[in-house]
Amino acid sequence: MGGIPLQELFKAIITKDVKPFFSKHDYLKKDLNFYKPDETLIYKFNIQKSKANTWNHVLFYINCSIHSTELALLQSTPPSASPLEAKSHFTSRIREICPSAPDHYSLTPDIDPDQLSDELMLQLEEALTFMHSITSARAIVDYYMARVALHLSEETFRFLLQAGDTEAAGQYLKQLQLKYGAEKRWAIFEKKYAGILGVR
Repeated sequence: MGGIPLQELFKAIITKDVKPFFSKHDYLKKDLNFYKPDETLIYKFNIQKSKANTWNHVLFYINCSIHSTELALLQSTPPSASPLEAKSHFTSRIREICPSAPDHYSLTPDIDPDQLSDELMLQLEEALTFMHSITSARAIVDYYMARVALHLSEETFRFLLQAGDTEAAGQYLKQLQLKYGAEKRWAIFEKKYAGILGVR
C-alpha cells in the first residue's frame, strides 16, 4: 500500500472510484451522499464512516434509500426538511440488496486497495440495479408488504385506501396482526390503523 494514511486512502477511493461511478449514472454529490432525483422518487446512496475509526482502521457502511414525494404526502407528520434530508421510505444497508456485499467495508494497513475497489464497484452496480428496479411508490409499498413489515405501515394503509385497494389493505392488516399481535406494542399500532381505516 506504500504507507498511504488510511483516511487518505478512503478519500482516494471516494474520489477516484465511487464519485465517477455515480456520475456515470447521473447522480449528484453532496458530502458523502450520492443522489438522483427521478420524477417522484429520489434515489440516494450514503457512505457512512464509523465514529470509531482510527489511524490504522477505517470502517464504513453504505446505506441505500429512496424518498417518495407521493408517500411523503401520506405521512402522519408532513416533512419539514428538504426531500434529500427527509425520511426515506425505502431504506437498507447494501448487504440487504446485494448479498455479495459485506456488512461493512474495512480499510486496514494490509488491505489490497485495488481489490477492494474492484469488489466495491461490482457491489455498487448490483445495488444500483436493484434500486432502479423500484420505480414507483407502489413498488416501495409492495416491497414492505411482502415482508409484512411495520416500517411504512401507516403510509401503506393510506396509500392503499387512496388507490381504492381495500382488499389489499384488509389482507395486510390480517398479516400484521398475525405477525405482531402477541407483542405489547401491537395495541398502539392497532389503534393507529383503526383510525386510518375508519374501523370501530
